[in-house]
Order: sequence, then C-alpha cells, then structure tokens
Amino acid sequence: MRSVLGILLLAAGLSAQTTNAPSDPVRTVVGRLELARYKAHIKGLTQFGDRMQGTERNRDAIDWLEKQLQSFGYSNVERHRFMSSSGPLENIYATKIGTITPGEMYIISAHMDGRGGGEAADDDGSGCAVVLELARVLGMADVQTNRSVRFIFWNNEEFGMDGSGTYAHERAPLQGTAAEPKWLGIIQHDMMMFDHGMPPGPKQSPNADINIEYQRSSTMADDSAKLAAALQAANRSYAQYPATIGANMAGTDSIRFEDLAASVSVRENERITGIIRGSNPHHHEPTDKYENYAEEDFRFGFNSAQTTLGALGQLAGISLARSR
Repeated sequence: MRSVLGILLLAAGLSAQTTNAPSDPVRTVVGRLELARYKAHIKGLTQFGDRMQGTERNRDAIDWLEKQLQSFGYSNVERHRFMSSSGPLENIYATKIGTITPGEMYIISAHMDGRGGGEAADDDGSGCAVVLELARVLGMADVQTNRSVRFIFWNNEEFGMDGSGTYAHERAPLQGTAAEPKWLGIIQHDMMMFDHGMPPGPKQSPNADINIEYQRSSTMADDSAKLAAALQAANRSYAQYPATIGANMAGTDSIRFEDLAASVSVRENERITGIIRGSNPHHHEPTDKYENYAEEDFRFGFNSAQTTLGALGQLAGISLARSR
C-alpha cells in the first residue's frame, strides 16, 4: 500500500509541476505586451512635438526616455554622445544582460527624433514605442535572456543618420571586448502604424501587413535574410497581422550596420515602393499626430512588438526564472 500511495503522490507532484511550469515561456512573455502601454509610450513621446535635432524638444525627449528605461529597472542606462552638423547630440540606450552569453547581443532600435512640425507620432514615435514596450517586458524580474539585448534610441535619423552612423563607426572595432558585445543582429523599427493601401484610403487596408526588409546588395545579406526569416516565423506564431519580406532596405538607421552585422528594418510599408511614393500622407507633415491614428492603426503597430519579441525568444533565448 505504501508503495502504491507513494507512486500516486509522486505522480500528483509531477502533474502539479507540469501544470505550474509554462509550456511556452516565449508565448508567456509575449502575452505580457500591452496595447494600452504601447499607445501610452507614443503619447508620452509626442508631448515633446517633432523632436528635431538640436532643439530643447529633442533634449527633453532624451531625458524622458532615460526616465522610462530606469522605471523598467535598468540601472545601466547610457548616453552615447556625438557631434552632428547641428551641434552635440546624444543617442540613449539600456542593455538587458544575457545570463549565459552576455558578450553577444542583439540591438533593438528606433530613432527618437522627428520632423514636420507635428508630433512625429508615427515617424518615429511608433517605433520608439515598440522598443520601449520590449524593454519594459524584458526588464521584468523573472525574465531572462541567454544573450544580451540592447535597446537603442538613435538621434538625428532625419538629417543624415549620424547617430547610428557614429555608433556603428566607433563601436564596430570594439566588438568582443568589455566595451562592446559582439553584434549578432540589429532590428530597426521605423514607422509602424499606417498601412491604408496605395493610394492611401481613409481606413486601414484589409491587406495590411508588416514589412521586414534587408539589403540584398549588402555584405551581410545572407545573415540578414536569415534574421528576416526568423522575424517572419515569429510573426506567424505570435502576431495577428501577416509579415512579408523585402530585399531593399533603405532610408533608416539599420543601413549603417548592413555591412557589419545581420540587419533588418521593420515598418508599415516598403520604403522605396510605398512610403516615399505617398503611402502615408502624414509622413513629415504637421498631421503626424497621435490623434490622427485610429485604434486599428495602433493595433497594427503593436503587432510589430509581438513579432520582434517572439523572434527574440529564439534568437536571444528568452526564459522565465522559476519562483521558489
């Protein structure tokens, strides 16, 4: 009887452990992303207007981003200072330190500056909100990553991309040292919310999809294509809107890395065939304001956060620490 009872108790204990243990920690972590918080991040950043480089609005936005990252639990927030044509500027970043291979990292980025005289809500408050929401969730005490993940907000994308360009130039030779982990890939987020077809209609297109682009002509094209494929696979598992892959990445900060590491941009439309041909009437216009985007537009942008975080689950190795 004791033997039978012992077996039954052991089985019950194993069953309870199985029930309490998350079967898919990545899905659990992706489930912690919140649309309301994504919208709040955009709203918070747009309070500073378009955040043109060299303005007080730009400096105030950098201060605000620092406070947000610190509120998520990052004690290692850093400012990368550089000189631009408009004077001294700063990128800002925080790093989730990997538990197994901290000397390797993925860069998750967006540009925090904007132009047009509005609020730069989509370009690129929407991309910054993706980065902030990922930083918030990955900053939770029970979330671990095998590899490091750096959340970077570039400055002065709009007039030369010298924030990302200076970082790439200065830090590339330092990879693998105590000063800079090795870059495994960069995922840039730039304009995430508006896919209303071409020509753009008043409402979201029924065929709205997330565009993942790499540069076929770059030195790192093969690795970049693999990174794009990893994002597309994650999109199928963790997001609602579909994702398509393009091979002509252009006009955003990831191009500064395309010959140095696997590099992709995630955005609402292809840069060449969509955005610069007028797919978004708010692009660089005073109308790029929070109030001019509908609920489905915010949901569309939020899907990019789900896509990127899902991909990081495999790429960076996301797990949950067991509670004691």
